[in-house]
Amino acid sequence: MSSPQSEQQLATFLSGVLSQRGPSALPYAEDIKWLIRQHLVALISSYPSLEPKTATFTHNDGRAFNLLQIDGTVPMPFQGVTYNIPVVIWLMDVYPRHAPCVYVNPTRDMIIKRPHPFVDPSGLVVNVPYLKEWVFPSSNLVDLARHLSQHFAQDPPLYSSPRPRNPTSNPNPSSHLSPTSGYSSGSYARPVIPPTRQYPPSPYGSGSFSRVQTDDPTEVYRRNAINKLVEMVHGDIAGLRKAREAEMDGLFNAQVALRQRSEQLGRGMKEMLDEKEGLEQQLQMVLMNSDVLEGWLRENEGKSKDGGVDVDDAFECVDALSKQMLECTASDLAIEDVVYSLDKAVQDGAVPFDQYLRTVRLLSREQFFHRATAAKVRAVQMQSQVANMAARLTHYVAS
Repeated sequence: MSSPQSEQQLATFLSGVLSQRGPSALPYAEDIKWLIRQHLVALISSYPSLEPKTATFTHNDGRAFNLLQIDGTVPMPFQGVTYNIPVVIWLMDVYPRHAPCVYVNPTRDMIIKRPHPFVDPSGLVVNVPYLKEWVFPSSNLVDLARHLSQHFAQDPPLYSSPRPRNPTSNPNPSSHLSPTSGYSSGSYARPVIPPTRQYPPSPYGSGSFSRVQTDDPTEVYRRNAINKLVEMVHGDIAGLRKAREAEMDGLFNAQVALRQRSEQLGRGMKEMLDEKEGLEQQLQMVLMNSDVLEGWLRENEGKSKDGGVDVDDAFECVDALSKQMLECTASDLAIEDVVYSLDKAVQDGAVPFDQYLRTVRLLSREQFFHRATAAKVRAVQMQSQVANMAARLTHYVAS
């Protein structure tokens, strides 16, 4: 556990970097900076070998952000011996809603095991369930470090490459140390791994890797270049995949829209065909009525010239209902004319007012009965007309 003075320095450092404004401000949301601060304080309290700092993180597309970084070692128990695995934890701009980015950071005398179930050749920690199943806000850095230690203990990701001892080397390795902390450590007790660290024997044993005798700078550069190229290729492939997926989504959306329009056009065509059939039926009915009218005109054309046509007999009703409808309508209109004439008469004083009221009452009663009868006859005629149209439609369909 850290001393109170170290805790105060840690709190001062985090308060300073999280409250910065302007171009150097960290890209974290204001409403979750307090949670990031709690996560870091809890992590450093549980793992003093880790140290927070700020650094520039560059994405594969060239975008660079100033982010919080946790650098140090995570203890790894293996076969009764505790090893220190150097790691770098980047708190991305979407942290803590999404998991951080964890890298294994081997020193010059360490090599990443290939293949490894949890670490890829570039050092990126992958396939760790805690990272893949990160849940906001319950997930935190302390549990992440604990899970990393457990998974690394199952299959250590690093092994040390044996190097020939130089009898003239400096016996004091601490003289080569260079501080890299993000805040002044002072009395902050933090185990530091010098460039010439002395690790316990490799969990894998050095016999199977006896071919690595020296750490050739050219070989290290080549490996780093290959890892960088692989990482860039993976990034480009991921970008192309996202672009193609977006393009396919657009094509699928266009296909759905075209199908909907096709269905709309099909419904419109069906409605137009139905309307065409209805208009053809109405046309047939108009032609039939026109034939009837033309026949009546031919029969009565000569009678009109001789003056032998009675006005009341000019139109003949086809059935009893039509005759009854004609009589009721004529009586209704005649009573309407009589009431209008009585209104003019009572205004002129030709009819006493009490007699006007009695007459209008009687006429209104008689007009009501005529209108009621006409409404009933009209309903019966409508039903009969609907039945006739249905019969004609059945005949047309059958033919």
